[in-house]
Amino acid sequence: MREAKLVLEDGTIFKGQAFGVEGKAEGEIVFNTGMTGYEEILTDASYKGEIVTMTYPIIGNYGITNKDIESYTSHVNGFVVREFCNQPSNWRSKEKIDEYLKRIGIVGIAGIDTRALTKRLRTEGTMKGIITTADKSEEELTVEAKEAPGLSGRDLVSQVTSDEVYKEGDGQYQVVLIDCGAKKNIIRSLTGRDCEVTVVPADTSAEEIFDFNPDGIMLSNGPGDPKDAPYVVETVKKLMGQVPIFGICLGHQIIGLACGADTYKLKFGHRGVNHPVKDLKTNRVYITSQNHGFALKDESLEGLNLEVTHINANDQTVEGLKHKELPVFSVQYHPEAAPGPEDSHYLFDHFIELIEKH
Repeated sequence: MREAKLVLEDGTIFKGQAFGVEGKAEGEIVFNTGMTGYEEILTDASYKGEIVTMTYPIIGNYGITNKDIESYTSHVNGFVVREFCNQPSNWRSKEKIDEYLKRIGIVGIAGIDTRALTKRLRTEGTMKGIITTADKSEEELTVEAKEAPGLSGRDLVSQVTSDEVYKEGDGQYQVVLIDCGAKKNIIRSLTGRDCEVTVVPADTSAEEIFDFNPDGIMLSNGPGDPKDAPYVVETVKKLMGQVPIFGICLGHQIIGLACGADTYKLKFGHRGVNHPVKDLKTNRVYITSQNHGFALKDESLEGLNLEVTHINANDQTVEGLKHKELPVFSVQYHPEAAPGPEDSHYLFDHFIELIEKH
């Protein structure tokens, strides 16, 4: 295999082997601690603009199957692994991960010390960087890594949202899903609860959404800095109080911004399938799937009509909100569990209860 390099903006260079497509990938380098779920991670639109490092040392051992795909394509900018398995062993497997990355055009690097990389990102924070097979000097590569685009200051939601309106399911509850980069399992979680889901592009106006006569509105996950999608925030301001609203991940941050709160960038984010979250009402701790680099500022919630319902048991960041007067609630994590534990499926049931009450 051809030699490839992973270069961080601080000048750190890891040498490995290219897999997937050869060439160059650039973006913010992050890590995910999941032992499984690489198919869903590769196709999660929340990773747009990011090069994803898998901390588990061998990836690809159960191959690729279309039933595990969470979006119409892969959205990661690049993929970093310690070792990829070229002989998957699973009855569901239809394709090897190397073949899959080649087919969809994703640059990968294998054979590097992903533990050392993860420890560096955890200590110094996420950094911009590149994966490349180009034969250039370390100085040239470091300059390219520094010039790689970050997550803030550009609208990534517009790059992953659906181009047109479409419907899924045929149930009694009419739900409009504002697609900021929605995962398929969010739609499945709704259609499995007797919902007809109308998926609309992220820039759809409140007036257009009301034309669908929704019983409830779902705000999906999505990539980047929530402040770079102000049009969604303005839409949510107009929708609040009309019908129940449930926000997931980026949708959680959007609801916070719409209510007057503020967000900030986490040092290295939360990405994995084993993050403990405490429900402040019951004191129960749920194990959750997470993928985000931004969070709501605790102090910005003071004086607002919002109640914190969940916190992260590791770092006490805000993981859940509900409006004190309106049928609006949100969580920072992924209750649809793709990939991840199924502890939080009850949140979809709560959404349906709000719809029935309303």
